[in-house]
Amino acid sequence: MLKTPKPVFALLLLLVFAFMSASAQDWVHTGTNRGAPIKLAVPDFKAASGDPQTAPLNTVFNQTLWNDLDNSGVFEMVSKSFYPLQMPGTPGELKVETWGNAPVDAAMVAFGNLGVANGKVNVQGWLFDAKNAGAPQILGKQYQENATPDYARLIAHKFADEIIFRLGGGIPGIAETKLYFISSRSGHKEVWSMDYDGQGQHQLSHLNSFALSPRVSPDNSRVAFSGMTADSWQIMMYSVELGRMVSFPRFRGDNFSPAWSSDGTKFSFSSSMRDGDADIYMTDASGGGLKRMTATKGPDVSPVFNPKTNGQIAWVSGGGRTRLPQIYIMDADGSNVQQITNQEGYAVSPSWSPNGMLLAFAWFRKYGPGAPGAQDIYIMDIASRQFVQLTHDSRRNDFPSWSPDGRHIVFQSNRTGTDQIWTMLADGTHQQQITRDGKNSQPNWGFK
Repeated sequence: MLKTPKPVFALLLLLVFAFMSASAQDWVHTGTNRGAPIKLAVPDFKAASGDPQTAPLNTVFNQTLWNDLDNSGVFEMVSKSFYPLQMPGTPGELKVETWGNAPVDAAMVAFGNLGVANGKVNVQGWLFDAKNAGAPQILGKQYQENATPDYARLIAHKFADEIIFRLGGGIPGIAETKLYFISSRSGHKEVWSMDYDGQGQHQLSHLNSFALSPRVSPDNSRVAFSGMTADSWQIMMYSVELGRMVSFPRFRGDNFSPAWSSDGTKFSFSSSMRDGDADIYMTDASGGGLKRMTATKGPDVSPVFNPKTNGQIAWVSGGGRTRLPQIYIMDADGSNVQQITNQEGYAVSPSWSPNGMLLAFAWFRKYGPGAPGAQDIYIMDIASRQFVQLTHDSRRNDFPSWSPDGRHIVFQSNRTGTDQIWTMLADGTHQQQITRDGKNSQPNWGFK
C-alpha cells in the first residue's frame, strides 16, 4: 500500500504544487536581450531522387529545419512569400544577388537537396552569405542516414545546430537536446522524455505510483527523480544508456527534488531523514559522502547548483526562516546564506542560467485572498537583484528550466486548461506549447 506523505511533506508538496496569484512587474534589463537577429532565408530543400520516400522525408526535413532555426532566437526568418520561384538545390543554382537584394533582402541563405537511394536518405546542405557575392559559402555539409522520418528529423537538427553555431556566436544549438518531464497519460505520474520541440515523446519510468522532479545528469546518462515506494519517497535513478532503473542509496524519511552539479561530481536533494524536517543534503554522484547543508525549522527544498562555478546553491525555504516560501542562495559548503526574494507573495522552483548570472523562478506576488494576477515566471539578475516578468496574465506557470545555450526556458503552464509543457525565449517571447496528451509537468532541459 502506498504511503501518504508525512505532515511536513504535505507542506513540502504545497511548496511544489500550490499556486497563488501575482501581479505585473515592470521590465528591467537583465542581460537576456538577444540583439539584432540575422535575416535568414531557408528555401525548401530540392528533391534529388525519384524514390517514393523522397517527398515525405523531404517534407519532414524542411519543416524541422525551419522550426529549429525559427526557434533559435538568433534569426529573423524571411517569409517564403518573398522567395524567387526557382529554388536552388546546389551552389551552382543559387544566384546570390537575387537573395541578398529586395524583395528577399536576406543576410544568409540555407539551402540544399535531399534524396533517397538504397534505403538511405542523403542530404547536402549549404549556408551562403547573401551579401558577399565574391566568396559567399560559409558552410557545406553532407549527411547520410537510414531513410526514416526520425533520421530525416535528426539530420535537420544537426544541420540547424551547425548553422546556429556558426552564426550564433559560437554557442552550440539546442536542436539535438532532450527534455525530461512528468506525465500522467499512462494513468500514473511517470518520467517521460521528448525532443526539445516536443517530438518523440516516450515513457521512461514504470513505477505505477508517483514520480516527481526529473533531473538529467550533465552527461545525459542518468535521470534522477523522486519516486513513491511502499513506505517512503526515495531518490531514484534511470539510466538513459541502459534503458532501465539503476541502483541509488536509500535514505531514511522522505526524499525529494534531486539536483546535479554541472561537473557531475556532486548531488543534492531535500530529505527529512534526520528529524522529520526537510533539509538540503549533498552527496557525491553515487550517493556517498552524505552532508547536511541546512538545519533550520521548516522545509528546505528544490536545491539547484550554480552551473558556472558549482560554488553556490539556490533553494526554497519556508515556514521557518520566513512565513512564506522564498528563494535563498548559499555557498556550496552551506555558508553565506542570503534571501534573494522578498515576502511580497512567495517564490518557488529556482533554475540557474548556464552563465551563473540569472535565476528563473515562479513567483506568486501579492499573496492573499482575492489578489489579482497569476503565477508567473520571472528571471532575476543575482548581482543586482533586478528582475523581469516573462509570463503575463496566463494563469499558472511554474517549474522553469534553462536550455544549455541560455537562450530558452521550458516551463509548465495550465493556460489551456490542463498542465502542459511550454517553451519560450529567455526574454519571454515566442511562447509555444509542446505537449498536449494527458497532463504534463516539471520539465527539465537536458544538456548538449
